[in-house]
Amino acid sequence: MNRPMSLRLDGMRGRVLGAFAVALVLHAIGTALIPGYSAPFAIRAMLVIAALLAVASVGQTLVVILGGIDLSIPFVIGFANVVAAQLYGQGWPFVLVCLVVLGLAALIGAANGALSRGLNIHPLIVTLGLGMIVQGLVLIWTKGFPSGSAPKAVSAFVSIGGSFGPLPVPALIPALLVLTVLIVLVLERTPYGRQLYALGSNPGAAPYALIRPLRIWTVTFAASAVFAALAGVLLLGFTGSAYGDVGQPYLFQTIAAVVVGGAALVGGRGNFVGTLAGVLVLTEINTLLIGLGFQPASVQAAFGAIILLLVSLYGRERHFRTTV
Repeated sequence: MNRPMSLRLDGMRGRVLGAFAVALVLHAIGTALIPGYSAPFAIRAMLVIAALLAVASVGQTLVVILGGIDLSIPFVIGFANVVAAQLYGQGWPFVLVCLVVLGLAALIGAANGALSRGLNIHPLIVTLGLGMIVQGLVLIWTKGFPSGSAPKAVSAFVSIGGSFGPLPVPALIPALLVLTVLIVLVLERTPYGRQLYALGSNPGAAPYALIRPLRIWTVTFAASAVFAALAGVLLLGFTGSAYGDVGQPYLFQTIAAVVVGGAALVGGRGNFVGTLAGVLVLTEINTLLIGLGFQPASVQAAFGAIILLLVSLYGRERHFRTTV
């Protein structure tokens, strides 16, 4: 491994550790300023909220490593939330509902990737456009009044007051830990992971390494949509009812989590452990600001400011291919 690569890996680890440190500092500040901030129920609530954001951020992590961005995530979350509730409310078996919702989401994501790469259109435009089309179709189907709910098993899976065996947390938390290990293994130990980093690092040279860019873009954006749809189904169990705009806060938060975790918007760098660190930072900021009496609009403005700051710091970095 050459020196530039080593330096960049060290920098990535430093940013991930720094993000975890920031989350701990924010939690300490909240504990000092807000009564009950570190109470067991409050911690479980923050973990569940963070886990839901982490699931939604899986796809954004993959897409950003690739060198793209996925603005359809909040629309796919809302689509999955509403469609799952509607179909289950009509008597469909929930396993079949999930297969249909995740399958449709994969098609939406695959279209995002194929159109972006195949037509050489920036994914920001494609994903936003297709996302709005999906949202419009859902509104037409439900006439603006979605109905239905999730099975009790799904609600228990994400319930703040739930437990998993002897663990005082719902099953969502250990499931996320397992998912994290799987994603790390996929990114670090599989041909897909190596090709993803290679394509994000140097898209011009990737075809000479027998990497098929169109296939990687299509698969990666399909995966992003599937994880967004999974988050939408989990949010249905968390809230108890369908809501088409349930995914809107995740537009900013998934991008911010990935960037706070050390990923480069120019592609080629990032990992899901870093994204988890970013998720914890954002969850702590959100909880702290609300606990201090800030209104939701002020919290949203804070997220926007964080994104602008981090994009100005990380987004201006030289592309990886210019450093090797």
